[in-house]
Amino acid sequence: MGETEHPYSLVYESNGIAYVSGAASIDYNTHLPVPGRRESLAAALDTVEERLASVGLNLSHVVKVTYFLTDVSLRTEANQEFEERFTHPRPARTTVEVSAIPYGANAAIEAIAHRT
Repeated sequence: MGETEHPYSLVYESNGIAYVSGAASIDYNTHLPVPGRRESLAAALDTVEERLASVGLNLSHVVKVTYFLTDVSLRTEANQEFEERFTHPRPARTTVEVSAIPYGANAAIEAIAHRT
């Protein structure tokens, strides 16, 4: 998941705010979709977490999350994963159904975090 694979930053921090580019529910070594509904959402959120860690932040710093799902029925699993992975107060969240995500992924998650 190196920077050279993308024409944009995977995470960009400015003035204490980190913007995490959409993390797809794929295996970044093979670029294949992660199988399983819950597993794919966990994989995407794991990638968000890795990107945050690269700038010294973690999920507790997240203030806004956007889920892009190819099937809005994934919202149930997204809610479960969200409740387990984020502590109170949980960040704001938007969920949007989209027609496709690169590499055949069923989900992509982007986040905004604030260095406190």
